[in-house]
Amino acid sequence: MKMFKMMMIMAMVVGVALGNIVDTTCRQTPEYSLCLSLLRSDPRSSSADTVGLGLILVDKIKALGTETLGQINAAYKTKPMLKRALDECNLRYKTIVDFDVHTAITAIKGNPKFAEGAVVDAGVEASVCEGEFPKGQSPLTGLTQRINKICDVTRAIIRMLL
Repeated sequence: MKMFKMMMIMAMVVGVALGNIVDTTCRQTPEYSLCLSLLRSDPRSSSADTVGLGLILVDKIKALGTETLGQINAAYKTKPMLKRALDECNLRYKTIVDFDVHTAITAIKGNPKFAEGAVVDAGVEASVCEGEFPKGQSPLTGLTQRINKICDVTRAIIRMLL
C-alpha cells in the first residue's frame, strides 16, 4: 500500500512538472494563450519535451492547412469569380501541407534551423495566398490569420532548440 501511494505521488509530481514545461514554454512565445490552448488540446503534450511540443504545433499547422485546402475547394463552387486567386492559394497550401510540414518534422529532430525556415515559409505562403484576392474578398482571411499566429508560436518554440 505504501508503495502504491509513493508511486501515485511520483506520478503527480511528474505530471505537474510536465505541465509546467507547457506553461513555461508558452510564456516564451508571442501568443501565450493560443500556445496553451493548442498544446493542452493534444494529449501528447503531457509527456512531451520541447521537441515534442514543436512537433505537436507542426501537426496543428498541417491540420489547419488541410482544413484550408477544403475551404478552397468549397470556394471554387461558391466564388467562381475568384478562381485565379483560389488556384494560387491551392498551390500555396499544398506547399505548406506537403513540403513545409514534412521539412519541419524531419528537421526539428536534427537541424532545427531548417525547421524554423520551413515554418516561416508556411506563414509566408499563407500570406501570399491572402494577397492574391481583391481587397476584402478573401474567403480565407480568418484561416490565414490563424495559421500565421500558429506559425509564430511554432517558430518561437523551434528557436528554443537552436
